Amino acid sequence: MSINTAERVSREASDNFVFQRSRLAYVEAAKLVSGAVLEIGTGTGYGIDIIAPRATRFVTLDKYCAINPETLPEGVEFREATVPPLPFADETFDYVVSFQVIEHIKRDREFVEEVRRVLKRGGRFIVTTPNRPMSLTRNPWHVREYRPEELKSLLGDFSAVEPRGVVGNERVWRYYEKNRESVRRIMRFDVLRMQWWLPRWLLQIPYDIMNRINRRRLHSANRELTEGIAMEDYAIAEVSEECFDLFYIATK
Repeated sequence: MSINTAERVSREASDNFVFQRSRLAYVEAAKLVSGAVLEIGTGTGYGIDIIAPRATRFVTLDKYCAINPETLPEGVEFREATVPPLPFADETFDYVVSFQVIEHIKRDREFVEEVRRVLKRGGRFIVTTPNRPMSLTRNPWHVREYRPEELKSLLGDFSAVEPRGVVGNERVWRYYEKNRESVRRIMRFDVLRMQWWLPRWLLQIPYDIMNRINRRRLHSANRELTEGIAMEDYAIAEVSEECFDLFYIATK
């Protein structure tokens, strides 16, 4: 059985719970963006077709390209770079979007400063990241995760910050509870709580394998529920401890 990293959101059926809420971020951002738009974190590219038509210039950036650049829509520019810094001049973009990326960035304050630098005056930064209180276990691929007030503080140099979150309906919560119980069954073997004190690099591959196996088992046992979750089962609402993701809009 092949194991695809769970850190790259895919269209695999077992990823549907994550894919649909990740797609919502792009759909909501597309209602806001215009002009020159930078995406930080191309990933598998599933959001390009949603955002690019709204922009007069669209640049998508990642540390490596997980898709074939030749398949990109006409006019979409891919840049390969490790951030921070950002390889652009001051005040280049009207909008910067970055979804499920900042938790992977070691120098998060520098990252935010760079985003602010490349935004035009009045430009907006739309960012999502997991809401730490909703995490079921430590994710060793993440340098850190944020509580709502921590992300707002990090964005404090922007002139305004709108803190919002991605919430789910009863169907989403049913899947979440099944996932939580499954994770509990796995973690009962971690009697020494090694997940919290072993170095991240040592845990990353085992975590990724177990995460993928867990998602596939949940899908197999709950196929109708897993595949039945739609983007419409999620919504953007006032931020709270029970949001699945933080969805913040910061204005320069």
